[in-house]
Amino acid sequence: MRRLRAWCSARRRFEFCLTVAMVVALTGVCVALIMLPNTVLPKLRAAEPGATEAVGQAAAADPRLAEVRRIVEPFGSIIARQVPTGDGGRSLVVGHPDQRIEIDVLERELAEATAAVTDVWGPGWAQSALVVVASSPSEFAALLRSPGLLPAEVAAASVADPFTAGSRPTGQRVVFGPDTGRRLDPEGMATLLRHELTHIAARADTVDGAPLWMLEGFADYTAHHGEDQRFSDIAPTLTAHAHAGRIPEDLPPDTDFSGPDAAFTYEKAWSICAFVAEKYDRARLVQLYHRIAAGKQDPTTEDGILREVVGTPRADFVDDWREWLRTRTA
Repeated sequence: MRRLRAWCSARRRFEFCLTVAMVVALTGVCVALIMLPNTVLPKLRAAEPGATEAVGQAAAADPRLAEVRRIVEPFGSIIARQVPTGDGGRSLVVGHPDQRIEIDVLERELAEATAAVTDVWGPGWAQSALVVVASSPSEFAALLRSPGLLPAEVAAASVADPFTAGSRPTGQRVVFGPDTGRRLDPEGMATLLRHELTHIAARADTVDGAPLWMLEGFADYTAHHGEDQRFSDIAPTLTAHAHAGRIPEDLPPDTDFSGPDAAFTYEKAWSICAFVAEKYDRARLVQLYHRIAAGKQDPTTEDGILREVVGTPRADFVDDWREWLRTRTA
């Protein structure tokens, strides 16, 4: 028993000594890692504050760059290019080196896209914009101030600071998603750019909650205005439905602009605005946008606005649009 007790006592002392030695060794390793110079440690992908690539003096001095720099620089070094647009205006394209191809396309198309929007909407907007290309879903959501990741089908969107009616919106920017350049060719990106620039131009005259058939339809109309495309090229799903005898019964509700049939709904909204511009004129379409986008609407208020702007009640307007669809898709 005495021998057994002596053996256990010696074993406990050994385990205690081994534990102390391990703690001392680990502490020493941690201290050594902390004291290592920065050059030995691996570099993180995120850029250090102020790290930029291809940012000219004019672009660096643009106050809009400062607005997004805090968001985009943690995702890597940035490219910022200033583009002359509009009546002496200057636009800015921002992104990362990995998105250089998309940045080149947007830089090349921005002036013409701005002119196309002005041709439809008129010169009463800044005629300049901040366009950012996101490198990841999380950066895309951060730039659009979204609390969560956005659906994969969202290729681009525009955002602005909260503002009161009658004031000029601030903090506006167009943001392209990280996969947009792989999903769209340069022509598709140019069309999408015109669509989002239309939202930027019309923001001051647009109230949240206004009917999406007007807001999105008008943006799509402006995006395709002047393009040498057939009806079936712009609205293939709508054309197929019409050929099958399924002409839409009414103006599309807001709920149809998301979900599996969203593309079809956008085509219907575009066709409504194309119908107004063709049957009446483009100036009447812009006037209708100003009235419809001024607040939330229902069939009764839409009826009153249609009577005042195009001189026809809502029911007749829908019937005329449906007949126009039959003719255009025949």
